[in-house]
Amino acid sequence: MSSTKSLGLIAALAGVCALQPSLALAQKSGGTLRSYEVANPPSASILEEATSGTTHPFMAVFNNLVIFDQAEPVNKPEVIRPELAESWAWDAAQTKLTFKLRQGVTWHDGKPFTAKDVKCTWDWSREADPKSGFRKNPRKLWWDNIKEITVNGDHEVTFELNRPQASLLTLMASGMSPVYPCHVPARIMRTKPIGTGPFRVVAFEANKFVRLEKNPNYWRKDRPYLDGLEFQIMGSRGTRLLAFAAGEIDLTFVSDVTRPLLPDVKSRSPNATCEFAATGVSANLLVNRDKPPFDNPKLREAMMLTLDRDAMVKIVSGGEALIGGAMLPPPAGVWSNSVEEFMKLPSYAGTIEERRQKARKIMEELGYGPNNKLKIKVGTRDYQSYKDPAVLLVDHLNQINFDAELEIIETSLYYGRITRGDYQVALNLTGTGVDDPDVTMFEGYLCGSSRNYTNYCNKEVDRLIHAQSAELDTAKRKELVWQIEKILAEDVARPIIFQNRSASCWHPHVKGYVLHQNSIYNSWRFEDVWLDK
Repeated sequence: MSSTKSLGLIAALAGVCALQPSLALAQKSGGTLRSYEVANPPSASILEEATSGTTHPFMAVFNNLVIFDQAEPVNKPEVIRPELAESWAWDAAQTKLTFKLRQGVTWHDGKPFTAKDVKCTWDWSREADPKSGFRKNPRKLWWDNIKEITVNGDHEVTFELNRPQASLLTLMASGMSPVYPCHVPARIMRTKPIGTGPFRVVAFEANKFVRLEKNPNYWRKDRPYLDGLEFQIMGSRGTRLLAFAAGEIDLTFVSDVTRPLLPDVKSRSPNATCEFAATGVSANLLVNRDKPPFDNPKLREAMMLTLDRDAMVKIVSGGEALIGGAMLPPPAGVWSNSVEEFMKLPSYAGTIEERRQKARKIMEELGYGPNNKLKIKVGTRDYQSYKDPAVLLVDHLNQINFDAELEIIETSLYYGRITRGDYQVALNLTGTGVDDPDVTMFEGYLCGSSRNYTNYCNKEVDRLIHAQSAELDTAKRKELVWQIEKILAEDVARPIIFQNRSASCWHPHVKGYVLHQNSIYNSWRFEDVWLDK
């Protein structure tokens, strides 16, 4: 599609959006939507964190240049809408992307939003400007293809790329890609961030709550409907689901309701809406290959072979989770191959007992047996969704002459320890901001990536990762991604146990919320949500 046609389509869509207030007469203003966090957010700075525990309560504070339509359940390029950008256009070479920015937008502290804020955000994110003050930068690799960012006045900005990149707008549409203000220090963004979004921060009290209030100067007329949002920090799943049943919580945390829990939730709240979705979060095995004896590839192979994926899926998710590789499997995912193709790979093929016989033989060759078990700690985060599969992982390892013990790590410490390599083995959940190989592959498997927690490095994989990123033909790009998936499985890079599917629930008085089907990071703007009570 030409740039002219693209802009025409965008203008038409913007016109439709402008009509929405007059078409939707039933919405009511007022009230506070109450949800919860399952652990204390490590900080309020979305650009510095890699967890939905930050995105969920703070996405509503910000805006993006572009965003996935909040009313569309599947995140894909076709549903990307303007936000702080009114329109965008590519040049003929597909290496320059120019945004025309919305005028009259102010930050929550009253200062004007300009193109300089856009440039600051991406210069900080790609580490082209050392003045960010960021402590962490988990998505730097998202933006490595950006060569230069130039501003043309206050309301136009151009991103120049080193090569074409089909995923760029997709990455920018994620809830993990907000625009930050140039004038606010990073330390403030970690505790009481300033945004341009529909809600502003009232309070963030560690281990207690996050409270947001309506932004009275929001640039989108008649939004938001709600007066505020409140997220209680509730570590006990039983306590928070009882609070939901009692009407003290309006909307559960995404993916908190598993299939085994659903009957109890529905019995207590029969009128609640509960929808299952592929979360875009994989349960995976992290093995610290830099620490003996885990630097031995045969040991890592044995650990991979003992994984009983079928049992994990049945026990943890009641059969809802999906088996596959690093990319989200179909039908929710668009980049992965079929389950049947994965089942042909050595780490998936055969029965679990056949694979464990191979694993025990490897362990015996390495000197481990019933009388000489390998004692290890298996770390995991203090989220229930981590702990459930971690308990099973410990059992799976102990089936092949390990003496494994579970170690629960507090959320505010977990990612720091994993990033530093301060672990032996871990059960990790890896969420991708969007279903795109430029997220999953660059973050998890590229040599030197800060989210490549196992320090896996294969130069051929790096070459293929960059090749698929530059490929504009979708079919050819999928072929390259499948080549990568096969190598990752052969290398025991980060064995994927399952891709999760679970439910979110909300009471009938919650209106306008749409659960996204392939990501847990992108549906929390809350500006179109209202309460019918």
